[in-house]
Amino acid sequence: MLLGAHVSTQGGIVQAVERAHKLGCNTMQIFSRNPQSWRNNFLQSEDIEEFNRLRQKFKISPLFIHIPYLINLASPNPKLYWASVRAYTEDIQEAEKIKADYIVTHMGSHKDTSEDAGLKRLSAALNKIITRTKDSRVGILLENTTGSGSWLGYKFVHQKKVIGRLKDKSRVGLCLDTAHAYLAGYDISTSDGLDQLLDEIEENVGINLVKLIHLNDAPGELGSRHDMHTHIGRGNIGLEGMRRIINHPRLKYIPFILETPKETLKDDQVNLKTVRKLRQND
Repeated sequence: MLLGAHVSTQGGIVQAVERAHKLGCNTMQIFSRNPQSWRNNFLQSEDIEEFNRLRQKFKISPLFIHIPYLINLASPNPKLYWASVRAYTEDIQEAEKIKADYIVTHMGSHKDTSEDAGLKRLSAALNKIITRTKDSRVGILLENTTGSGSWLGYKFVHQKKVIGRLKDKSRVGLCLDTAHAYLAGYDISTSDGLDQLLDEIEENVGINLVKLIHLNDAPGELGSRHDMHTHIGRGNIGLEGMRRIINHPRLKYIPFILETPKETLKDDQVNLKTVRKLRQND
């Protein structure tokens, strides 16, 4: 089973690899820079070299980088839109240096214009980014959202429309967030609901494009659209719902990354242990 967590880079990216290894992770996700601000520096060559050495030593692969929150590739604001394209391009270039496999991105907010207008802006931005990074092997994963406010990506026809407008689709896939799906209205706490979700993904883009699962339980009500995560088995998806997701034949060999709350230093250990207990023998 490929199982990891979103790991803090406090103290530097090298510390993140150490943390992931201590948790027993064989895959991991990080922010490569401050997620709440625009870039003010780049990674140092010695940190890149040590990060890559430790990842190889500890056999942690694949590596996912989550894009900073300020980036909005669907924004109708020209200043924010072009700043987002530039920042995203730089992030892919830096992700290449630390041999990341994928960058994970929310699909952005159309800011009360229209969903289709936002999706068109997102597709245009991705076409620019993919062209500017055409020599990179770093993939781009579109993450589903709860649909709160004017956020795009809460139904998979959105991903279908974006991918359909791309000139080069080869590097683009999906990240499936379980809490987001439930809060957007997909009742994946039940066997039928989970199958309906997977059928919708297959029909719109193909389940083969799901390269990562953010495994999070949902504290809110079905379809409430409030973007919140909780510990595995303590939300409305529940232990049995999580068990089905983890062991589903169409999902079980996809990497799972936990983005569960970190209220204490032991929270990641507890959640990872819970997932491993729920996993059935292959």
